[in-house]
Amino acid sequence: MEVDEANRAGKGALRSTTARGRVLTAEFPSVYVVSAYVPNFGPGFHHRCQYRQRWDGAFKSFLQRLDAQKPVVLCGDLNVAHREIDLRNPKSNRRSPGFTQEERDAFGALLDGGFLDSFRLLYPDVPNAYTFWTYMGGARERNVGWRLDYFLLSTRLREALCDSKIRSAAMGSDHCPITLYLAL
Repeated sequence: MEVDEANRAGKGALRSTTARGRVLTAEFPSVYVVSAYVPNFGPGFHHRCQYRQRWDGAFKSFLQRLDAQKPVVLCGDLNVAHREIDLRNPKSNRRSPGFTQEERDAFGALLDGGFLDSFRLLYPDVPNAYTFWTYMGGARERNVGWRLDYFLLSTRLREALCDSKIRSAAMGSDHCPITLYLAL
């Protein structure tokens, strides 16, 4: 799977993935801003696992190529709760899409590849900070959620990071908005 070079101009997405994942890229004078919906494992675990692993590798390479030119801000629904603190019931969700070891390892590899989780950098131990709640069973009212939405930053933007917020009181979807403050 190759990354469509039109993506660098903000027009494309990862080739052959537009039905399941989406990527938009905007170039500014000092930074790239990438917005993404990363495909989830969902039903058909084995097939989707292979697909997601190909996606993750291609997406990481794409972000690193951008980062070689100028810093990157990645935002969006990355469809993974990276650490146990990032979902309400980690033990019962070990093999659930969004918290499989494969997905968590790929996310860790992205962080190890030169990116920072802005929220966890500032709030490493804050529990119950979620961005997604299923519509079933009153999950949002009980705050039984997952942190699936992120702002990731190139490591060289660390000093520019002012704040990263989860706007859990904002209603209207099964996800809530997140906000990033940078001093560029």
